[in-house]
Amino acid sequence: MKTAPGTTHISHGQLFDGTGAAPIPDAALVITDGRITYAGPAASAPAVPPDARRIDAHGGTILPGLVEAHFHATYFNIEKLEDLDIKFPVEYVSLLAGTNAKLALECGYTAARSGGCLFNCDVWLKKAIEEDLIPGPRLVASGREICSAGGLMDWNPDFRKIGMDGLVFCINGVEDARKAVRSLVKDGVEWVKTYPTGDAAWPDQNDHHTLCMTFEEMHAVVQTAHNHKLKVTGHCRATEGIKNALRAGYDSVEHATFIDDEGLELLLKRDVPVVPGLYFEQASIVRGKEFGLSQRVIDGHQETLEGGAASYRKILKAGGRIGMGGDYGFGWNPHGDYAKELSFFVNYVGFSPLETLKCATKTGAEIMGRAHDLGTLEPGKLADVLLVDGDVLKDITLLEDRRNILAVLQGGVVKAGRLVAPSVG
Repeated sequence: MKTAPGTTHISHGQLFDGTGAAPIPDAALVITDGRITYAGPAASAPAVPPDARRIDAHGGTILPGLVEAHFHATYFNIEKLEDLDIKFPVEYVSLLAGTNAKLALECGYTAARSGGCLFNCDVWLKKAIEEDLIPGPRLVASGREICSAGGLMDWNPDFRKIGMDGLVFCINGVEDARKAVRSLVKDGVEWVKTYPTGDAAWPDQNDHHTLCMTFEEMHAVVQTAHNHKLKVTGHCRATEGIKNALRAGYDSVEHATFIDDEGLELLLKRDVPVVPGLYFEQASIVRGKEFGLSQRVIDGHQETLEGGAASYRKILKAGGRIGMGGDYGFGWNPHGDYAKELSFFVNYVGFSPLETLKCATKTGAEIMGRAHDLGTLEPGKLADVLLVDGDVLKDITLLEDRRNILAVLQGGVVKAGRLVAPSVG
């Protein structure tokens, strides 16, 4: 991905650097050849060349580009389970993924970690973004997901004579688990996504307290993936499934909905990050009937919402790491609504805006494995920057409306926002 040559000077805004430190009023950000060289009070900023590009933040907020830590680029307004795998061919799914990636960047998300995709699209989507063929967030790619036969993602009945080959490997036992990971190694993924537990979406066979993989299968996935330098995560709602993932050596946990004290101790001991994806539950409750969800499913989402909120308060208070992102691409939780997760954590869960934004920037970059380059506005890091019209720390809902985004920069290059053509001189 190209970086901007020369010097860019951003001023007249408050700066949130992503570290969790208090914002700096009347701040300046200096970018040289695509990397940050200064971030701090404007009064202490170094002199810049007379031909430097100058961007006025108009009294708004200067912050790191946001990180969507559970990104499903190939999900496309899903309304039924069938929409996940057999609705469209891979050619059209690829086009949809590119459209979703562009939208995420326009919403201020300069980086993302895949939470699983159809047909290995994300590996090639990442390549296209990095080669500047299409706009999108810097992407850490996952691929097809892994679930035991009969588990949450093995929903196609046998009489249909079709599998879930485009979305998931349905495994039976340890050898199948290793075989699935080896296929993903050949595909070129960086993260392996698994389904150790069920979900409220399937209350009859695999509800949110059901296990969908054995510990032995999970451990085999981790052993094989780590041997090839891949990381492993999993959809973990049930208490025992969370602990199985942590004991098996998972590198992150998606949801961790019903974590208990023992699970929390394991989480903190290994410093494993959690990505809640909690707003999805609220969206399912509020809009579920509109899309045909049964009351039983909606009640399960209500339990998941309440249990998850309590778990995340406990994890944050104990010093655990939480990233932001989750399961956008459903009809009732569409792409483009990413920042509603942030508002929800402030207004419902009870995180402060400062805590939430740190989760959505610094921790997100850590989950991606890119903390050395991304996630905070500090000298030496890539200039992936978001400029927002208004005080985001006073009103985090400003991030929900793309019209409030002044500029989105990647490597100092303005990619989106109202100030797409910054002035020179």
